[in-house]
Amino acid sequence: MSHRDFEKTTTPRLQFGWEEWLALPELGVPAICAKVDTGAKTSALHAFDIETFGPAARPKVRFTVHPIPGREDLVIPCSAAIIDRREITSSNGESESRYVIETMLEVAGHRWPIEITLTNRAQMSSRMLLGRQALLDHITIVATDRFLQPQLSYDVYHSAKMREAQPARALRVAVLSREDNYSTRRLVEEGEARGHTVEVIDTARCYMAINALAPEVHYDGKRLPRYDAVIPRIGASITPYGTAVVRQFETIGTYCVNGSSGITASRDKLYAHQLMAKARIGMPHTAFAASPKDTGNLIGLVGTAPLIVKLLESTQGKGVVLAETKKAAESVISAFRGLKANFLVQDFVKEAAGEDIRCLVIGNKVAAAMKRSGAEGEFRSNLHQGGTAKTVRITKEEREAALKAARAFGLNLAGVDLLRAEDGPKVLEVNSSPGLEGIETTSGKNLVARIYDEIEHKVRPTPVRKRKPR
Repeated sequence: MSHRDFEKTTTPRLQFGWEEWLALPELGVPAICAKVDTGAKTSALHAFDIETFGPAARPKVRFTVHPIPGREDLVIPCSAAIIDRREITSSNGESESRYVIETMLEVAGHRWPIEITLTNRAQMSSRMLLGRQALLDHITIVATDRFLQPQLSYDVYHSAKMREAQPARALRVAVLSREDNYSTRRLVEEGEARGHTVEVIDTARCYMAINALAPEVHYDGKRLPRYDAVIPRIGASITPYGTAVVRQFETIGTYCVNGSSGITASRDKLYAHQLMAKARIGMPHTAFAASPKDTGNLIGLVGTAPLIVKLLESTQGKGVVLAETKKAAESVISAFRGLKANFLVQDFVKEAAGEDIRCLVIGNKVAAAMKRSGAEGEFRSNLHQGGTAKTVRITKEEREAALKAARAFGLNLAGVDLLRAEDGPKVLEVNSSPGLEGIETTSGKNLVARIYDEIEHKVRPTPVRKRKPR
């Protein structure tokens, strides 16, 4: 709506002094003190970390605002569509090319759209300048006075309601992935459909500047920009380095869907089972030993054959062997020890009959579940091993077990695999980078949208108070 269209529908009678309090609700700025300057044509807002994103046909700009002079620790993240780029000449004669956005101005219950240029006003006493283009014909300027409209307060930035009042904004999201697979493509596709910028970053090509004051992540010779969120899709082969990269983003203060500690714990099967035991989560009887002299006792701790012998680094069902007799178990254990491989031994849950249930946990909910069945003659139910899947209705006990397992690892996105045993659900594994193709296809649900719901909830633009260096 233009100024003239606005004036045809409403006629606010207002008087402005040379300084007034106002709000920019669409930017999430509930209170800012602006200097009214009829000598300037265009309004200006103090902004920094200005960067463009989005398609060339509909470009947007992301920026942050310090609304309170002298309070650089208080930051409001904003985004808006770019309507123009103009050469602006300041009062001292210097010219600057600035992005121009349009947003709503609110004063004393009245609202109208104005154009604002984005520039660094850190050296100015007012964080915003209100030019004559933003002033309606029904506004009278009293240049000898100030604060003729109701005064606002910066206390609003410390209010508990501030978070709920924030508008939606476009986010910049990084997907840490080395693969061009279904999961990566869907994360990009869904994020861009919601107006976010989503970039796929090859984890192995990241490198880090590690220091106390300004930790950074670099990529292909350049410092990576500030991301609102990171979605780790860390391959098992680069778990140590991948988690170090995630840890660096955590150090910077970026929201990571799954944290480095949870990813590390989920990949170390021995530690994972110890964590689940500590959390009193049901799982098959499990044993581990380093010495070959303990093979007999190791088997005895788990039970009788058949047994599962599993490499600690196994993924997608690889490195998992069913030993149907005690002698076969001893032979497999001996072979694994000969390869100097780390492994554990588990009880084989016969009643599961080659089937398991994959629960996809997003946030604090089980978003979908599917039953996976192994191929003919195959005890492993992994889809990568030729298994099939269908939707399944899980019990309350199974749902609670899946949620409890994800919480034990501190994961916001997890694939929890469990078996239906006679004495209740048994958790087999917690996957911190679950594949999305099988469960989206089987359930018919847009599960990636739910991942973004969780991200948007966690990184809504509430004011950020930066820690000052000690």
